[in-house]
Amino acid sequence: MRKSIQAVRGMHDLLPEEARLLRHVEETAREVLEGYGYEEIRLPVVERTELFRRTLGEATDIVEKEMYTFDDHGESLSLRPEGTAGCVRAAIEHGLCFRQVRRLWYRGPMFRHERPQKGRYRQFHQVGAEAFGLAGPELDAELILLTVRLWRRLGLDPERDLELQLNTLGTPEERAAYRERLVAYLERRREELDPDSLRRLRTNPLRILDSKHPAMRPVIEAAPRLLDHLGEASRERFRRLCALLDLAGVPHRVAPCLVRGLDYYTHTVFEWVTHRLGAQGTVCAGGRYDGLVGQLGGHETPAAGFALGLERVAALLQELGRVPEAAVPHAFLVMAGEAALEAGLAWGERLREACPWLRLVQGGEGSLRAQLRRADRSGARYALILGEEEAARGTVSLKPLREELPQRSWERDLVLERLAREGEGAWEALAAGAPGAGA
Repeated sequence: MRKSIQAVRGMHDLLPEEARLLRHVEETAREVLEGYGYEEIRLPVVERTELFRRTLGEATDIVEKEMYTFDDHGESLSLRPEGTAGCVRAAIEHGLCFRQVRRLWYRGPMFRHERPQKGRYRQFHQVGAEAFGLAGPELDAELILLTVRLWRRLGLDPERDLELQLNTLGTPEERAAYRERLVAYLERRREELDPDSLRRLRTNPLRILDSKHPAMRPVIEAAPRLLDHLGEASRERFRRLCALLDLAGVPHRVAPCLVRGLDYYTHTVFEWVTHRLGAQGTVCAGGRYDGLVGQLGGHETPAAGFALGLERVAALLQELGRVPEAAVPHAFLVMAGEAALEAGLAWGERLREACPWLRLVQGGEGSLRAQLRRADRSGARYALILGEEEAARGTVSLKPLREELPQRSWERDLVLERLAREGEGAWEALAAGAPGAGA
């Protein structure tokens, strides 16, 4: 026997139950986003490596050690580690953000060469939203309110199940000045820094503030706060955002150490965090990146966005027991015998054509008893039975599988007409033997 081939480490299969839950989150997000005027854009999973180096920053963990990068006939390409850079690239390339307000959203897999663990995979899926052309904090508030609506639509409580953490990074100039003060402070406490923080000290010192190492907590808590080193205009902008959220009844916590790991952010940054998933508690994150369009060669355009991790939102729904029930078949078509199989296949297609809502699973292989066992295991409420006798007479037997009701025989054309005319309500009437209007 040959050795079986397994999935690559960190690249996980989504089995039917998991795929159904991710699809539920994704489709709910689509409905909410489209309700706010966001249009879907489909983006490639492979981009030029230079795109991520210019947007995320050479010194970020993603660019330094997490990207899947390969040579393609002399050109360096990478699997996308996040969606914003590609969306901005596409918006510039196709003129979607030039002197106009545009709201876009996307979905799909992202790739990072991280150490796999629960809630963190090397291939993961995101839904992201990006809005261009609006400079005020009202857009930042809109994005956050949109996520609040999404949580509620998914059955999550944005106060009990999640926490909104909020901060401002100010302008690039303000952040650069603060960076100098932060580095000076950290140099004075250099002996207390863990190896990761020492590595980041000269490359990406703001990320030290986000360190989860327990020994770093006293150092971080005593560090100068970025908010205290911003100009009045930046502080007023942040106060305005907080006031808008207060007016909308959205609780939030100002988190001075929230800096996000990407270089392109300016002003608002936010994360939705849960304490129910252990270390991988961030389920949604975003912020404003006013300089990114210009940085990638477009006209200076204000912009903001967010991305949510589908696997983490799905894990939270599972943890809280808020997983929607699977859609079970309405009926299972049992076909016993050659004549029944021929008649049943054609009739089943007529049923599906007349009733687009119908979930019909067909058997046809094995004995009548074996097919009825499969019908019961399928979860279907009814079995539609075609044997040689029914095939010859143009009838079908309807057998309730979840109720103690007798099996009844109906003309096949009548069953089709009633299901097409009355919808799902026709099943109970047929099972009860009610003839129905026009029967």
